[in-house]
Amino acid sequence: MKDLELIEKLCNARGASGFEDEVVAIAREYCKDFATFKEDSMRNLYIYPDYNKGGRPLVMLDAHSDEVGFMVQAIKPDGTLRIVPIGGWNEKSLPSSKVQIFTTAGYISGVIAAGSPHLMTAEQRNAPVSYENIVIDIGATSDKEVAEFGVEVGAPVVPLSPFEYDAKHGVLHGKAFDDRLGVAALLQCLKKLKDERLSVDIIGIISSQEEVGERGITAAMHNIKPDAAICFEGGPADDTSAPAYMIQDGLRRGVMLRYMDRTVICTPRFNELAKSVAQSRGIKHQLAVRSGGGNNGAYIVSSNGGTPVIVASIPVRYIHTFNCIAAIEDVESCVSLGVGVCASLNKEIIERF
Repeated sequence: MKDLELIEKLCNARGASGFEDEVVAIAREYCKDFATFKEDSMRNLYIYPDYNKGGRPLVMLDAHSDEVGFMVQAIKPDGTLRIVPIGGWNEKSLPSSKVQIFTTAGYISGVIAAGSPHLMTAEQRNAPVSYENIVIDIGATSDKEVAEFGVEVGAPVVPLSPFEYDAKHGVLHGKAFDDRLGVAALLQCLKKLKDERLSVDIIGIISSQEEVGERGITAAMHNIKPDAAICFEGGPADDTSAPAYMIQDGLRRGVMLRYMDRTVICTPRFNELAKSVAQSRGIKHQLAVRSGGGNNGAYIVSSNGGTPVIVASIPVRYIHTFNCIAAIEDVESCVSLGVGVCASLNKEIIERF
């Protein structure tokens, strides 16, 4: 499976939090020739590369498989579906967006209803968007007909935004770049590490339910005890919204190393090593200090008596919306940094973190 094909498959996969099966299957297929696997009941996937030797420090590579989505809460008499969010959305961006709803026979298409201006009062046009008035329309005319479509309460819902690649400009378009681009970077890193002379063993974790509170990695860290960890993320690009002096996660500026956000201060000495690796290998990178946001690193850093962690992010414009934009070169920078950092680690360096 080629790298771009991997990215396309991952981004098109349907995997709201708790329903990450399609993503896990793709990861298994990509790594089947050089790794073995374990999987727990939360759909965390543990990837054990064949090049591990044992008796060496264990470095964990983590990326989360889930995407923000919705769940069908109730079926209205008129055949529309009331929903609740899974993860955080910009609600103003939702009306008229196409979605995919799980049914007993597979996924079907629907649309988040948007009122026709011809039928709306001034009050309705100015009303805030909220889940009290958001519904999905699948073309049914009654709750009985919804049952014939195979839709049930509890069905997961994700965007219908097919992946596209603009090869001329190296631009990626699609959904779920948080964190399918991180998953792609992790899997590519695992594969490339076969050709490196390592002083550490590696485990890959494709963790679940990050978007609803880092639940998957919380479970995973009870099952393994890594000596250090790298989180691969798709982070919110700020180059179209921040003043020039505040841009810290811009497209085509390379992988972003996060010093802190609302939930975590990444291990300073580990971050300095990663920065040094990027500089010595000529890997384009950028540094960020965030006042908001959060990621799996927040739980990892305080687990098992303390675990050194860094967060390597790929800049993504319009994160947590139906249509994301990213640059393939930033994905490549993230992979290169992951490989370089793992190749630079050994027992003595990790103990100094």
